[in-house]
Amino acid sequence: MRALQIIQYGELKESLKFAKLKKPEISANEILIAVKAASLNPIDYKIVEGNLKQVLDLDLPVTPGYDVSGEVVEIGDSVKKFEVGDLVYGRVPQEYMGTLAEFVAVDSEVMASKPDSINFEKAASLPLVGLTAIQALKKVGLKQNDRILIHAGSGGVGSFAIQYAKAKGAVVYTTTSGKNVEWVKALGADRVINYKEENYMEVAKNLDIVFDTLGEDYTFEAFEVIQEGGKVTSIVGPPDEETAKQMGMQDYQLPEQLQKLIDKKSASYKFTWMQPRADQLDQISEMVDERKIRPVVDLIYPFDDAIQAFEYLATGRAQGKVIVRID
Repeated sequence: MRALQIIQYGELKESLKFAKLKKPEISANEILIAVKAASLNPIDYKIVEGNLKQVLDLDLPVTPGYDVSGEVVEIGDSVKKFEVGDLVYGRVPQEYMGTLAEFVAVDSEVMASKPDSINFEKAASLPLVGLTAIQALKKVGLKQNDRILIHAGSGGVGSFAIQYAKAKGAVVYTTTSGKNVEWVKALGADRVINYKEENYMEVAKNLDIVFDTLGEDYTFEAFEVIQEGGKVTSIVGPPDEETAKQMGMQDYQLPEQLQKLIDKKSASYKFTWMQPRADQLDQISEMVDERKIRPVVDLIYPFDDAIQAFEYLATGRAQGKVIVRID
């Protein structure tokens, strides 16, 4: 089979090459998927550039990619959930990384049936961003009438989170640049803050929840815009102590500055280390088919142009997801 591989760490054009590999063999609980589409996420190009070497110990060459949609072409002896010919999608676990290929083998339990109402490209855009947003917002108990600030509303996670929060009946504030204001409004945001013209901290005040998708100073500033007893949920800030244990970080303590902010506001702080979950993919499928969630796709590249897709994503100018069509 044909696959895109990381052959070294560094510049994208020099570090990514196409290769011919053997089709994966599957174990009893796995399915083999003929990949129809894969979406790219920032983690994908950061891995190639070598920015995650301290976290991910990869034995190069290796095939990148986590999000996938496609058709089941082979099932393991223990698989009951799927049959050959089923159309599926999902975010593969770390040990199965490699969706930028014609075939990928994956544990059947983390995959779900593709939403009926959308094509493979749109389906591939959903897993990582959808699971990340749902898990982060469930951790803080998002509910109807909650006032929430979602940073970076035009990004992959942000654009999904806006729609999910609105479907839950929340009042949504979001930040974006001027060129994306109307586009983000169309996703359902109640108040779009153009960060180039407005100070978001003067607009968004006394909120119930802040969804921190940016990290660094934004994590700490979140405590200035929530009300007493408010909640901050992050995907890029320091881990909370519970999640740190799950990540194998022994004897971890929250940074002192963060702990002081939590105590000052009697607030809660949660960090999400996203995990593949088929039941939440089923929830996403239902919301998509009910038109409560609209997949947000920027550009679709043919497989031959997958390296250019990486380069485009790395510019930071994508409005929604960047997709590679394999078939």
